[in-house]
Amino acid sequence: MTKHNPWRTTSSVIVYRNPWISIREDRVIRPDGKPGIYGVVEIAPSCGIVALNDNNEIALVKQWRYAHNKFSIEIPTGGSKKGETPLDSAKRELLEETGLIARDWTALGSIDNSNGVTTDVAHMFRARNLANFPVKSQEDEQLELCWISFPDAVLSVIRGEITESVSVAAILKVNLLERSI
Repeated sequence: MTKHNPWRTTSSVIVYRNPWISIREDRVIRPDGKPGIYGVVEIAPSCGIVALNDNNEIALVKQWRYAHNKFSIEIPTGGSKKGETPLDSAKRELLEETGLIARDWTALGSIDNSNGVTTDVAHMFRARNLANFPVKSQEDEQLELCWISFPDAVLSVIRGEITESVSVAAILKVNLLERSI
C-alpha cells in the first residue's frame, strides 16, 4: 500500500461558505495522471459525548435533522469554535445541549465522517460524574433530553434506531471498552 499522496492539486477555490461549512473545488491530477476536479466540504472539528450517570444511563438528545427530514436520537454532539480544544468543545456542547457538566472525562479517539468528501473529524468522549447546571436553551435547536439505560442504547444502535455516525461509533466504543475492563 502506497503511503504517498497519489493526487496532485493544481488549484483550489472556495465556491461557497457559511458560518458552518465551506465548499472547496480543487483542480487535480488524479492518480491515473488525468486532470479532474474534486469537491471538498470543509467542516470544523466536532465532538460527541457519551454522558453516563451513576445509574449507567446515557444522556441522549432528540432533535429534528433538517438534512435528513427526520427526528434523530443521538448523543450530545456539535462543532468546535475557533481556538477550542476538542475537550473544551465537548464540555461546552454537553452543557449547551443537556444542562450537564461532568467531572470525569475520557477521550475515546476520533473518527473521520464521510472522509471521501469532507474534512469532518469528530472527537469522542465519555463523561461521568455528572451534575445538572441551569442553562438557557439554544434558539437554533430544539432538543429533548432523554435518559435510557446504556445497554438499551447499545441495542438501539444494533436495531438501527440510533443512526448518527458519531453516536454509533462512540456508544459501541464505550460498550467494548467497558466490557474489556
